[in-house]
Amino acid sequence: MLVGTAHVSKESEDLVRRVIEEDRPDRVCVELDAQRYEALTDRSRWENLDLREILRKRQMSTLLLNLLLASYQRRLGAKLGMLPGAELLAATETAKRLGIPFELSDRPIRITMLRAWRTMSFWEQCKLLAAILEGALGGGGEIDENALRELRRSDVLSEAMNELASYLPRLKTVLIDERDRYMAQSIAQSVGRRVVAVVGAGHLLGIRRALEIEGGVDLVELSRIPPPSKVGKVFAWGIPVTILGALAWIAFTKGSAVAGQSLLAWILAAGIPSAIGAALALAHPLTILAAFVAAPFTTLSPAIGAGHVTALVQAWAQPPRVRDFHTVIDEAGKLPAWWRNRLLKVLLAFLFPSIGAAIGLWIGGAEIVRNLF
Repeated sequence: MLVGTAHVSKESEDLVRRVIEEDRPDRVCVELDAQRYEALTDRSRWENLDLREILRKRQMSTLLLNLLLASYQRRLGAKLGMLPGAELLAATETAKRLGIPFELSDRPIRITMLRAWRTMSFWEQCKLLAAILEGALGGGGEIDENALRELRRSDVLSEAMNELASYLPRLKTVLIDERDRYMAQSIAQSVGRRVVAVVGAGHLLGIRRALEIEGGVDLVELSRIPPPSKVGKVFAWGIPVTILGALAWIAFTKGSAVAGQSLLAWILAAGIPSAIGAALALAHPLTILAAFVAAPFTTLSPAIGAGHVTALVQAWAQPPRVRDFHTVIDEAGKLPAWWRNRLLKVLLAFLFPSIGAAIGLWIGGAEIVRNLF
């Protein structure tokens, strides 16, 4: 049995409990993966965040994305007086109370986001980030229970999916269509004669269609993370090779003095915008200095970005306090708080110098190319 819900609805929470209690299935499947389940059940996960480990693994972009999404969910839940996904948590809690095994049937969110990110163009990635920022920091209108009740109507959901498809077609494919097939196969493989699957109403039609596919769905293929694009690799390595080659050619054809001037122009062009980015983040003076020093080198290395260096220095110079971790989700939805909360400021110290270094890359590269002629 498929139970379609609105992810922010008290009615859905009550419906899920009632269906499981009355049907007493052999197994309950829910539209969750391990990470999202932990997010719903572990209220202290942000307090236990290991910032040093994230910096070491260079996962600041992932942290920023997760934080913005969590902030958006918190704002949405605050309007309705309940946490988004509460009906999914109610399904697992009811199953545990009744001694019924439950299964997390959704694809891991990390795989979904990586597949989405690596299938989108640069322009689509910018549009996605803009939409996430708008959702996390924007005001938004009021949403009442009557509006949520409309979400269960398939025609409204189809229209919403059509709008998403026209805005970011490849994102819709990965976030909706692929997960429909993944969850359908997970549900079909569940052990038990009677299975209750609790999913968002927007997935009902896609899951039903996927269940009708003869031979099932290949979960291994849907779990594969596409490698970075060849164009991206060529671009990442092509820039430093081109810059260093151009400097060598200038030294060979025009002498060391002109090459030295070009090198100085490169250092200033890369370092100054990155340092300005750190200053705009109101980062520690050592972070601003680190941005200026690191950018000329990191822009020539695909292995590490200027933002990773500046975030590390900022976290060392002004380490986040305990209360910064406690309040980060609420404050992430308030733009001025990004400059007050030390954890959020580390993220700004990652983001702004990275943007500055990218700008400086093009300015410095253009100056070196000009000196070739």
